[in-house]
Amino acid sequence: MDVRAFLADHPPFDALSEAELDRVVASVQIEHFGPGTVILQQAGAPATHLFVIRRGEAEIVDDGRVIDEVGEGDVFGMWSLLDQVAPTATVRASEDTLCYLIDADVADEVLRSRAGIAFVTASVRRRIAAVDETLKAEVDLVRYREVGALVRRPPVTCDPNTAIADAAELMARERVSSLLIPSGNGDVGILTDRDLRTRVVAARRSGDTPVADVMTPRAETVPADTMVGEVLLRMLEGGFHHFPIADAGGRVTGVVTDTDLMGIGRNTPFALKSAIERARDSEAVAGAIGELPDVITALVDSSADPVDVGHIIAFSIDAATRRLLELGMAEHGEPPSPWAWLALGSAARQEQAIRTDQDHALAFEGDPDAANASLAPLAEFVTAGLEAAGIARCNGDVMATNAALRLPLQDWVRRFDFWMSEQSPKASEQLSIIFDFRRVAGKLEAEGALDDIMATAVNRPIFLAHLARRALDLRPPIGFVRGLIVDHRGEHPGTVDLKHGGILIVGNIARAWATRTGVTAKRTLHRLRAAEGAGAIDAETREGLEEAFRFLWEVRLRHHVEQMRAGEKPDDFVDPKALGGVARQGLREAFRIIARAQKELALAAGIKPR
Repeated sequence: MDVRAFLADHPPFDALSEAELDRVVASVQIEHFGPGTVILQQAGAPATHLFVIRRGEAEIVDDGRVIDEVGEGDVFGMWSLLDQVAPTATVRASEDTLCYLIDADVADEVLRSRAGIAFVTASVRRRIAAVDETLKAEVDLVRYREVGALVRRPPVTCDPNTAIADAAELMARERVSSLLIPSGNGDVGILTDRDLRTRVVAARRSGDTPVADVMTPRAETVPADTMVGEVLLRMLEGGFHHFPIADAGGRVTGVVTDTDLMGIGRNTPFALKSAIERARDSEAVAGAIGELPDVITALVDSSADPVDVGHIIAFSIDAATRRLLELGMAEHGEPPSPWAWLALGSAARQEQAIRTDQDHALAFEGDPDAANASLAPLAEFVTAGLEAAGIARCNGDVMATNAALRLPLQDWVRRFDFWMSEQSPKASEQLSIIFDFRRVAGKLEAEGALDDIMATAVNRPIFLAHLARRALDLRPPIGFVRGLIVDHRGEHPGTVDLKHGGILIVGNIARAWATRTGVTAKRTLHRLRAAEGAGAIDAETREGLEEAFRFLWEVRLRHHVEQMRAGEKPDDFVDPKALGGVARQGLREAFRIIARAQKELALAAGIKPR
């Protein structure tokens, strides 16, 4: 195959016109590299040509680690060539390799074309994904395995009419902490050692009581191909410790426990959650939450999914909130009417970092005076307890201690309706603060009523425009020519703000698209996926924003861990020069993805970008 035919079969050259392709071919030089030859050196001289592999393979090496391989038809050297900067990684021939070298001027024209930009963007995303997969492979994390692989034995079962004394004897004999109880309708019940303690011994039931009276009648199951990390999160969120595993046909093949997934030792989310739930007073709650940084450090060191880490932080703070509510009611008494403690903002989205503050509210039913007489001291007890645990009070007073954020549910609904009807940017700004909500505790089912009024936003075009504008207020620190734009003034010179320059913008974009399509999901990635499912955004936009969001969270958490180890308070200001070449390149691409998504939203909302 000649040079022209080969290039015409591979991107980005396959999108060129005949004349453009002829110009590329005319510039091509051919060069051979023997095994082990360094073609481009990390932090070395900028590339003078664009490289296309005609035959052979090369390794991409970042700080001594092989993070990717490239082969026939693959292109490298593009970023170094475009920006005339040192290569962000070393490229080394792993076997006899023949390359086409394309002159810089011609390559520049190709890469800055529409097809070239798309190609470069996709290449960076693949490189970021390759780095992630490499890290996962190095640590061989259990969390990335299918949970079915952890099933050690067939399930131990019993009949629902079995006496609990006999069931306990069976569990002791088989050395298991749970029994499965099949039913005739296809459901499966479960009896755990915890059930025996709380529903039998503590309740002083007779040993002759049938298992059916104390078991969980319909246990939730998970497919065997579910990732262990996902099962861990569902256990933490649901507050349970056993999960029956089902095969493709729905047949339960075994049970996994929290100890199977993550050992119950120091610095695990389960150990932390257990310590919080056992805390006897608010001081003990604060002491337990004090272990959270160590737990997060262990997760980050093990290359846990960064978005999952944010969820785990939120689960832990939820557990502390619920325990403080229990302790507060023991001290101040039960509220006289149904109520709901609502997490707001990042807490509602379960996207919290190690350093976070409080955002919450209360909804209730019944007489406001009577309810507030009980809820006000309870709110102060919980807020003070969280503050003592290192979770600062909100500077903007967005907390349940504020009487304006303790309202009857019907008043919350009316307030949402008013804010969405008010034709002013200020109204959308106020509502965007509490538009993300989630019930953490309490028997009042507040979310349904609030979701219903939220869903009416699709018929309020002025409000939608204002909400979209909130997603455009912040700008990612990226320039058209110079790449990353660092802040040279203020408290953090030479840095970029990961939160306000990227993570928060993605959350605002996701909220705007979700609201425009009537989606009531709260988490950012759930909103993006739902918006794609509704046809509001295309797969490329959703995938790009998801990749950017996850990557920025990864950089953010690793930055936090490094600061804590250095005895510093975590912040979101990162010096790009302190990052590796590939990470710095990924940071730049993440911000570019976000900037493009802002333009798409502005176009759809009919808003002129600032």
